[in-house]
Amino acid sequence: MCEDSSPRKILSLLGDEHVQTILAVTSEQSMSANELSDTCGISLPTVYRRIQELVEYDLLSEQNKIAPDGNHYKKYEAAVERIDVQLQQGTFAVNIEEQPPTDAPDRFNRLWSDIRRDDS
Repeated sequence: MCEDSSPRKILSLLGDEHVQTILAVTSEQSMSANELSDTCGISLPTVYRRIQELVEYDLLSEQNKIAPDGNHYKKYEAAVERIDVQLQQGTFAVNIEEQPPTDAPDRFNRLWSDIRRDDS
């Protein structure tokens, strides 16, 4: 996680409507920056800025993909399952519960599924 991951910084990031939209959409399926831009109605430069921040704070994971034409691109997926904010004795605490790690068969199945979908 980013070294300056103070509750204030994370809350500020999560308060951004584009961040919320990107996290919501990528919690359902992984998407490229172009797909996020199209699906969310957010300009591509804004999507890239938000992705950079989300990856920096480990709220979004990225996977490298290879297109049928051989070009490389990235797909993004929400890396969090739950975010709790608590106010305790005058200070905020943010607890981020990461997505459970997938085992090798799950990763293989997801990769195979992505390859078959890209071939369609």
